[in-house]
Amino acid sequence: MVTSDGRHFVAKQHTEQGRYAGELHAYRTWAIHLTGHAPELVGRDDVTRTLLLTAVAGGRADTVAPGSPEEELAHHEAGHILGKLHRATSMRQGGAVGAELSQRLQGWIDQAVHADLINTAERNLLNHHAAILDNSLMDSAVCHLDYQPRNWLVGDGFAVCDFEHMRRDARIRDFARLEFRRWQAAPHLRTAFLDGYGRPLNGPERRLLESFGAIEAATALVKGHRENDLTLSAHGRTVLSRLT
Repeated sequence: MVTSDGRHFVAKQHTEQGRYAGELHAYRTWAIHLTGHAPELVGRDDVTRTLLLTAVAGGRADTVAPGSPEEELAHHEAGHILGKLHRATSMRQGGAVGAELSQRLQGWIDQAVHADLINTAERNLLNHHAAILDNSLMDSAVCHLDYQPRNWLVGDGFAVCDFEHMRRDARIRDFARLEFRRWQAAPHLRTAFLDGYGRPLNGPERRLLESFGAIEAATALVKGHRENDLTLSAHGRTVLSRLT
């Protein structure tokens, strides 16, 4: 949307009330930590579940040529910005986050079993990772939870968008989609990201990331089946095979 005086805005309308409320809360509460690197909320309409946001210049980072210097730079900047958000909202290790994630994974496992999407060995493997999460202490922070190139805007600067999933969660979980959707095929991007983030993953964090892969696999299998999305289903099967 463009006003008569040349200012640019984006109107984003949600179909689900929960996603609308979540994104509105994120912009009103946590976007301050991303000032200069995120759209700004300028208006809303609760009846139509519409947010009016400032338009951010740039193109989606998933359109950058794979293997290019621009892709590596995007991952470095993404790590830097996520590090700012995490450091501003971090809380030390606690058990509540792990227990909640374990219950969430168990719910996805049950749905996968009900839909006959996994065999007994795969179910046992996913249950094993649910038990690991349930018994793990982990740092928490406000997380984007869909942190991947399609939600990064690159050009003259770097910005992040789409905050409907944002909430306090396990800090390392914000790396999961990148780990299982891009980094394994291009480990130099992991290196660039963590360099921007400010510190590498230690041994326990790397092992924890594997258990977050179990969540990635189970949710992709169930959602892919539910939505008849063959690409998503194949992704879930790929991640599950790696865990196996």
